[in-house]
Amino acid sequence: MRIKRAVATIFIAIVALSLSGCSSASDMGMEHEGHSTGASGDLSSDEIMFLQMMIPHHQQAIDISDLALTKSADSELLALAKSIRDEQSAEIVKMKAWLDAAGADLDPGHSMNHSMGGMLSDSDIAALKSATGKSFDLLWLIGMTGHHDGAIDMAEMIENSKNPEIKSFAQAIVSSQSEQNKAMAAMLKRMG
Repeated sequence: MRIKRAVATIFIAIVALSLSGCSSASDMGMEHEGHSTGASGDLSSDEIMFLQMMIPHHQQAIDISDLALTKSADSELLALAKSIRDEQSAEIVKMKAWLDAAGADLDPGHSMNHSMGGMLSDSDIAALKSATGKSFDLLWLIGMTGHHDGAIDMAEMIENSKNPEIKSFAQAIVSSQSEQNKAMAAMLKRMG
């Protein structure tokens, strides 16, 4: 839990620093709502940073889900890994489109990948790759649960977004990944 708080603090500090030197469209009264494309061009700097950070976060979830699809024999875990992969792949497409429409870079411009909440370290990934059988399943469930916790924390930080699509998107992440965490807790209990 201390790690989650530290990551949340770092994320808030980065957003605060990015906002301190510039003003967002909403600060200048240029925020628009009701466009058919919703999020296009209407992104504040904190919304842009959220999307930029969530894309590599989602990509890691896809990568470790693909790993599960090749290494696990547990049908329930396999179904969940496929669901996570498919859901987060579609969400990356959506996030990239929003950033592109806003004219924003996909990369946040600094190395944040392993300091984002819940991101697995290189050693965590190596441990997953070398694990087999039940050991793999347990490591994957623990790692993905922590990964989801980080995404939930990041999504909750954008809950005051003025952009209805971004706000709805963040709420959907919280809802979906909270449900998936419940399923993973049940699997851990079953395997425990």
